[in-house]
Amino acid sequence: MAITRDEVAHLARLSRLALSDEELDHLAPQLDQIISSVAQVQEVAAEGIPPTSHATGLTNVFRDDEPVACLSPAEALFGAPAEELQRFKVPRILVEE
Repeated sequence: MAITRDEVAHLARLSRLALSDEELDHLAPQLDQIISSVAQVQEVAAEGIPPTSHATGLTNVFRDDEPVACLSPAEALFGAPAEELQRFKVPRILVEE
């Protein structure tokens, strides 16, 4: 069953697409080939094969949530270039007006 130019024009009208005559002539064989390919894939014997959403199984890659001790202020600021009142000191980029 071949997709005709008139069927492509009808689909274009339903989709509210304005296609030129050249586009209709170009798309008709392409759509026919796409539909034939889909029909060929549907013919594959897939009985007994459960549907899947992924090619491989999904596994949880997150570690268990275990509480750990936090860094002390001194440890956190150890590599900081400047500090003030146990906080990182950075250059001012905004001025108050």
